[in-house]
Amino acid sequence: MFNQPFRPVTYKIGNGNPGSWSSGGYSQQQMPQQQMQQMQQMPMQSMPPQVPSGSPMTTTGTVVPTQTPTFEQSYIENILRLNLGKVGTFYMTYENNSEWNAKIFKGVLEAAGRDHIIISDPNTGVRTILLMVNLDYATFDQPLVYQYPGTVGNPPTR
Repeated sequence: MFNQPFRPVTYKIGNGNPGSWSSGGYSQQQMPQQQMQQMQQMPMQSMPPQVPSGSPMTTTGTVVPTQTPTFEQSYIENILRLNLGKVGTFYMTYENNSEWNAKIFKGVLEAAGRDHIIISDPNTGVRTILLMVNLDYATFDQPLVYQYPGTVGNPPTR
């Protein structure tokens, strides 16, 4: 049940005659009874049901329940996560850089997040964090593991 912090109350000012400003309102004893009557007359308000975001509704306002997908969406970080441990070449562009505008990084893919990629040099073990905003594209010498959302397994290779 939804509880309001206060209940609006209507007070009678004067005795009801136009132009009269006498204090002929309610007495202190009548006030609680008036409030109780108003509270009993008010319809019960309830909270609307919780529904998942994006659920379709009918014209009458009924929510149509739908099964929410349980698969990951096809974002670059998810594709990279499926291919951790593979050697890749990452082509990056850095705007307004006078020393180098574009740079190529090659290394073992160690981690991928929403905004970053971590690679390591297999010879030296040095790890490098690359920002996704600078990523143009990446290439891999071996086949990629890729599962498109809503499908099972990888598509057949030719």
